[in-house]
Amino acid sequence: MKAGSNLEKVLEAGKFAVTSELGPPKSADAENIKKKAQYMKGNADAVNLTDNQTSIVRLSSIAAAQLIMNEGLEPVMQMVVRDRNRIALQSDILGASALGIKNMLCLSGDHQTFGNHPQAKNVFDIDSMQLIQMVKNMRDEKKFLNGDEIKVEPRMFIGAAVNPFADPFDYRVKRLAKKIKAGCDFIQTQVIYDMEKFEKFMAEARKEGLTEQVYILGGITPLKSAKAAKAINKFVSGITIPQAIIDRMAKAEDQKAEGINQAVETIEHLKTIEGIKGVHVMAIAWESKVPEIVDRAGLLPRPKM
Repeated sequence: MKAGSNLEKVLEAGKFAVTSELGPPKSADAENIKKKAQYMKGNADAVNLTDNQTSIVRLSSIAAAQLIMNEGLEPVMQMVVRDRNRIALQSDILGASALGIKNMLCLSGDHQTFGNHPQAKNVFDIDSMQLIQMVKNMRDEKKFLNGDEIKVEPRMFIGAAVNPFADPFDYRVKRLAKKIKAGCDFIQTQVIYDMEKFEKFMAEARKEGLTEQVYILGGITPLKSAKAAKAINKFVSGITIPQAIIDRMAKAEDQKAEGINQAVETIEHLKTIEGIKGVHVMAIAWESKVPEIVDRAGLLPRPKM
């Protein structure tokens, strides 16, 4: 047992895991987090707290993680290397562990020019691959990046993100292999719309034996409209929504309901793919729909570990 988190126990027990996600507010509003947390209770084994996503200043992911712990939820603290050097990263990891946070997701972070402080200086002292390795060494070797000993090590279940759809596609599985080698314990994928392409990615991952080395959770984000789907295709790099899905959305009388239907169908499909150990439901600014999606996908009740 690496960290003893609920998420780790669910996965090690061979249960189909469910994680979800909360975006902290652009303010010091703790009630915002507490309200969103209520949608996750009993519906997710752990909940991600994003770290200044889209390079916009938001309530700290560590503070948000503490807030949902107070609400009875288990957090997955996201941490990006964009804003911190190795000193600050290691300090925050120690602090998070001291607070009882047991899961973290290691990320690069969106470039600051995408956010509302484009003049900010990025850091990128280390990259996300090095962050994974650093956390693993802090946990398993009880050593800081400079080799100094850690008397009380942080016990983290280490996660990473993978985009199976970005170009060049042939490099996607190789990048997954590198993250596994660096030391990640679980993977949360980019949102899946192109199932045919994702099946090819998973087939190659199985061929390389990678699905036996890491827990892979497939990313789910319900669409709200055909217009939103077209915008994702146009503006979001690394995500492709097949035209058949867009057409189906456009023909639906209630496009939001159709988006939920498609999310549920995607989860049902993912359950049948060898090597998929769970799903990561990212109902962005639509957290109220997580209970319905999880329930209709037959993922309730969640196991009590």
